[in-house]
Amino acid sequence: MRDDGTLDDQYGLDGAIDRSDDIPSTVRSTDSVETSTPRRSLRTRLSGIANPFAARPGRTKLAVATGAVCCLGLVGFSQVGVGGVGDSTSPAPSQQEVAQRAALDAASRGMARQAPAPASPTVSPTPTATPAATKKPKPKAKPRPKRIVPVAGLDQDQMDNAKKIVQAGREMGVPRRGLVIAVATAMQESNLYNYASGVLPESQNYPHQAIGWDHDSVGLFQQRPSSGWGTVGELMDPEYATKAFLSALEEIPGWQDMALTDAAQAVQVSAFPWAYAQHEWRATEVVSAILA
Repeated sequence: MRDDGTLDDQYGLDGAIDRSDDIPSTVRSTDSVETSTPRRSLRTRLSGIANPFAARPGRTKLAVATGAVCCLGLVGFSQVGVGGVGDSTSPAPSQQEVAQRAALDAASRGMARQAPAPASPTVSPTPTATPAATKKPKPKAKPRPKRIVPVAGLDQDQMDNAKKIVQAGREMGVPRRGLVIAVATAMQESNLYNYASGVLPESQNYPHQAIGWDHDSVGLFQQRPSSGWGTVGELMDPEYATKAFLSALEEIPGWQDMALTDAAQAVQVSAFPWAYAQHEWRATEVVSAILA
């Protein structure tokens, strides 16, 4: 710095490059560095610390020049950034978009940041295949027996008993003529009711529809256990009693050509041999209704 208070411009035409008020120069000689520079530098720095805002006449011009250069540089940089060659710029967002983005930003900053829980995959249950061998077949419904409307003046119990006689004869393969003879015989002997015997109390332990007192005769055909037709329990069964009668009928030679009453009497050996004939027409009608 000169004595007249003017700023020596180290970059000017007349200024010395190695001059400075407070920055020691590395170009100066060893003697000057050791003697004059430390004192002035220390005094200058202390004065700067004591009053940092004090005006320094020597630096005013340099600050103004430096500020002008910086302003020109910023203007040039902004112009290059806006209108540079090959620079692609996006259009400025509208005020509405800026407001929406600001609102979204504020909302997102206010929300607690939580990672979404991973959705567990939905696994559909796999149907378990049942082995074909383990499947139980559904039991077939048993066919309900056909209920035949009574004919020839019979009630339902009588008609059901006649049906049992016909079914038993069909199982044996007896022709239609034999079925008519069997039904007519039962009409005469028991009026187609399953009789128990008052003489044999045991017979009353089985299903029955009436009780008779003709010795030990039981069942539809009034067969006697004492004569060897079977046990009391067997003769109280309509199916067994029918098969016992038809088996004895088939043992008679030429029974198919006999009169109904003669064929029935040959088996039953009744005290009224001609009584069976009166039931022939009714027995024929009942058998026809059952076999229809």
